[in-house]
Amino acid sequence: MRRRIATGAVIAAALVFGYHAIFGGNGLNVYEQRRAEDRAVQKKIGELEKENARLDQQVKALKTDPDAIEHEARERLHYARPGK
Repeated sequence: MRRRIATGAVIAAALVFGYHAIFGGNGLNVYEQRRAEDRAVQKKIGELEKENARLDQQVKALKTDPDAIEHEARERLHYARPGK
């Protein structure tokens, strides 16, 4: 009789721990959600790095290229060249 009670207690404990491992605060479901969030954040980081590189190129052009400076000034001030 004791052996059956002990076996039942072990099975119940295993079920509780198994449930917690899957659905608990650090379970598999939460782990998958965190991985999905991580993938989304990594994708956003990649996009922001590309945007940052593009803006860095634009800054370099505005520091050295007179045509880029003129283009930016005309864009911001809504000026047009004579005859255009």
